[in-house]
Amino acid sequence: MARVGLSGERLARAGAELADEVGFDQVTVSALARRFGVQVASLYSHVRNSDDLKVRIATVALTELADQAAAAVAGRAGRDALVALGDVYRSYATTHPGRYTASRYAPPTSVLGAEFVAAGKRHSELMRAVLRGYDLDEPAATDAVRLLGSVFHGYVTLELSGSFSYSEPSSGASWPRILDAIDSLLRTWPERHSS
Repeated sequence: MARVGLSGERLARAGAELADEVGFDQVTVSALARRFGVQVASLYSHVRNSDDLKVRIATVALTELADQAAAAVAGRAGRDALVALGDVYRSYATTHPGRYTASRYAPPTSVLGAEFVAAGKRHSELMRAVLRGYDLDEPAATDAVRLLGSVFHGYVTLELSGSFSYSEPSSGASWPRILDAIDSLLRTWPERHSS
């Protein structure tokens, strides 16, 4: 019988905390059972397997990050919205490195849940909302969403790994200039050339 008080949601939240402590890749059903002081089998009434647990943790991370991003960009447009969005991604990755890694998780389609898909879509919608201030038509808007995702994720991943620690200026000093460069690019987005 499962221990009273355990639920899928509680396990996902505890898994998110554990991911920040030990890294998302180290979170397993066994590790979570040890954290709660229960037998592994008792968790399987709340999660199907490790993939299910990871999807639940990723959903927590995606939802938290989307909530913070939505609050940060509310009432802002153009460069102000872009900076707010970028700062939230960078801050979340720094504060919650395991959860941030979880937010990049690409689960097997067999365990995709509606909440995970909805949380992921919110990020694309938030980026598109920010990009409305730049008046980009399709397919430029989709290209710009991909650019923002690549820059935000690439920068924070390299920063967290220490790749920017060996040169000046500091990564913190470079970040606002990178956002300024993206703002400039978005305001002067190049025409698509036929190939």
